[in-house]
Amino acid sequence: MLRKEQNDLLTQTGPGTPFGQMFRCYWVPALLADELPENECPPVRVKLFSERLLAFRDTDGKYGLIDEFCAHRGVSLWFGRNEEHGLRCPYHGWKYDTTGQCIDVPSEPIESGFCKKIKLKSYPLVKIGPVLWTYMGPPDKQPPLPEWEFSLVPPEQVFISKRLQESNWLQAMEGGIDSSHVSFLHRGDLGSDPLFKGAKGNKYNLSDLQPHFEVVEQPGGLYIGARRNAENGHYYWRITPWVMPNFTMIPPRGDHPMHGHFWVPIDDHNCWAWTYDFHPTRALTKEERAAMEAGQGLHCKYVPGSYRPLANKDNDYLMDRAAQKAGRTYSGVEGFAIQDSSLQESMGPVCDRTKENLVSTDNGIIMARHRMLRAAKAYQDKGTIPPGVDPQHHHIRSVSIVLPPDQAFKDGAKEALTRHRVGAAQTTV
Repeated sequence: MLRKEQNDLLTQTGPGTPFGQMFRCYWVPALLADELPENECPPVRVKLFSERLLAFRDTDGKYGLIDEFCAHRGVSLWFGRNEEHGLRCPYHGWKYDTTGQCIDVPSEPIESGFCKKIKLKSYPLVKIGPVLWTYMGPPDKQPPLPEWEFSLVPPEQVFISKRLQESNWLQAMEGGIDSSHVSFLHRGDLGSDPLFKGAKGNKYNLSDLQPHFEVVEQPGGLYIGARRNAENGHYYWRITPWVMPNFTMIPPRGDHPMHGHFWVPIDDHNCWAWTYDFHPTRALTKEERAAMEAGQGLHCKYVPGSYRPLANKDNDYLMDRAAQKAGRTYSGVEGFAIQDSSLQESMGPVCDRTKENLVSTDNGIIMARHRMLRAAKAYQDKGTIPPGVDPQHHHIRSVSIVLPPDQAFKDGAKEALTRHRVGAAQTTV
């Protein structure tokens, strides 16, 4: 368990909070590129780390992420006109460029230079693959751009979605590094979901409900190994890399696409659950892409016109007790994503970790918390750049592998866990 002050530190990410300051050291996904599909398209509201912002794309295709509110009278610039290289407030015509600089105040004479004194807070917004990324920390400490493999493969090899999760980011992330729940919560879907079924590793998940966990540190975070029994006294290992503070890659199954998550705080009670699927050596098939678009695998169906899941807390996640009793779904909730979010949201907006009773299968979660607490203290006390900021820390892979009983996963899977080049084949069972 954590003490209350430790839980508060890790879950509070607004401006001025210790962990919020550290979180701003990283490039984070802000928008799907398709949300700003063309020059001078409508602006989009963005809320990250409890800051209300606005994203837009100007006449020349430049991206901007600026304070949502006009510096004049506080009007939301979401109502603004995207025209002639800037966003113009419809109230009194004040106009801003993609850097937040005011470039026109119609009521003031140009020679006064008044508009040059007005500048909104702004952050860089950069397209890498199908995602627009932002960095919200000090400009003089802006790190190099991220180098996650899913963002670097050809577009036909990747699919990315996001969904609103109505809980704090930390309990969502901790679910992502917990391999033991798969044998229970998701057991009904391993053999039926088109993006999971048929993999040999599935039978090991379903036949051994007592995984043994081993966790080792790596430069960007942790490698979390879950060991289950396989044939001939060998062990089936599923090794999940966690890169600070919010990236995971789920171990692959057969030749299915690799996948994983980012959990990005919106505020202290909500987060974006970003999900990527990619195959390192081939294009996604029409069937795979159709399944992802239909909300299968780790994706979901939406309330029309939003990124809120169609199955949500207001409709009890479309719980089907008959399906639960019959064993068609173990929890009665359909789909990996909603099975996870339903239980994580059930903990409340912010989980009270002072009441936990952790066991050996929670070692990955325990070590991740300790790593984050150490990093936050080092950043606060000494300004030490935290793990995961360096793009070299992004050159990792998840792995599923069968190893002999006398071989530790950190040795037997050492080469497979490091991405030596984009597009190399994954190590999978």
